[in-house]
Amino acid sequence: MPAAAQSLKSLLLVATVVLCQTASAQAQKGTLKSGAIEVPYEVARPQGKGPFPPVLYIHAKRGYDEIDRAHIEQLAVQGFLVLAPDWQSGHFIERWPDRHYPETEADVEAALDTLLLRADACRMPAGIVGVSRGGYYALRLAAKRPEAVAAMATYYGHFQNPNAPEGQQLFSVAPEVKDLKAPLLQIIGDADFELRRMNNGRAFYSLVERGATVEIQMYPMARRAFDFRNDATPEEKTAARHARERVRAWLARHMRLGADGRCG
Repeated sequence: MPAAAQSLKSLLLVATVVLCQTASAQAQKGTLKSGAIEVPYEVARPQGKGPFPPVLYIHAKRGYDEIDRAHIEQLAVQGFLVLAPDWQSGHFIERWPDRHYPETEADVEAALDTLLLRADACRMPAGIVGVSRGGYYALRLAAKRPEAVAAMATYYGHFQNPNAPEGQQLFSVAPEVKDLKAPLLQIIGDADFELRRMNNGRAFYSLVERGATVEIQMYPMARRAFDFRNDATPEEKTAARHARERVRAWLARHMRLGADGRCG
């Protein structure tokens, strides 16, 4: 067979595999109990037989939507069993709330427990991916439950209590930063809002100072939500692809997965 034809055949085979993986990773809906609250969630699992390494996905304050669904399906194609609680709907909280609701933290913790107890989840601490406000939930949960969290990654995460006064937002980070034991990867664009860049930077340096495992990935020319913007620039599209792979590699490394991305 000519080399060009062989190359085309290989590309078609890869495309077929990717399509099959994507289809098999379609998110499924469910609910879990958190006290008296029914918490909706979606779960995406890889193709094939488990168990799979567990990842908790925590959405931003704009609400859980098709953007998040696509994100968890991408994580599942990468080999992770992903559970994403909708921490707003169970409490009838509208999209873009003007404050943080501490009572919703119990719902996210209940989702972590639900994930870890699934029959198709590896018996191991979970990874966490937190987006924007979801980063604050991830921080709080990882500091509270260090035995249950192996690693975390945040996209333009919030590292201060959203209800804290303006001065604290500018010049300090949440106290949980000093208690964080899980390795942390911070993803943020250098064209994000200044306050969020400062907040991420202060958390990064605080963790570095105490010898914690932390890396920050700053993307040039990337704005807030660069990984899913409708008006994404070519640079932001490249940054989004790079970020997804950085997070995959970070979780695989610190969850101590095998070369095949599976738990031992």
